[in-house]
Amino acid sequence: MEITSSGIPANSEIDLRFAEPGVGGANVSPALAWSGAPEGTRSYAITCFDPDAPTGSGWWHWVVTDLPVEVTSLPEGVELPPEARTWVNDYGYAGWGGPWPPPGPAHHYVFTVFAVGVDRLDVPDEATSAVARLTLSFNVLDTGQFAALFRNPSS
Repeated sequence: MEITSSGIPANSEIDLRFAEPGVGGANVSPALAWSGAPEGTRSYAITCFDPDAPTGSGWWHWVVTDLPVEVTSLPEGVELPPEARTWVNDYGYAGWGGPWPPPGPAHHYVFTVFAVGVDRLDVPDEATSAVARLTLSFNVLDTGQFAALFRNPSS
């Protein structure tokens, strides 16, 4: 599968508008588009993960599941379709949580779209993001991903 973003090209620096307000951003979710899903795809999921976060386990910025199969792109700042579920990110709220790394070197932000073999993950709405991601892992048919960089402007 292939995933692209008109606002965040692969291997580029992420624009400040996508970042958290704590570093001067507007916390706008990026536009994404994907193609090449295999036969049997029944829904999609999206994640954004920072493996460089100094937590020992990275930082989850966005976890979306149950996107209808006919949705193959999201515009910038999108309100997701009602069928989609957004899980609590590592900031503690559901939805896109833009970059806000500590001062220092740039962090990598890995965007992944998953082709999923079920319409809806069998996960209760009150479950954690970790439970949703684990359940997702059992239902993935294919993935596409790219990474981009963001450095705290105060660095």
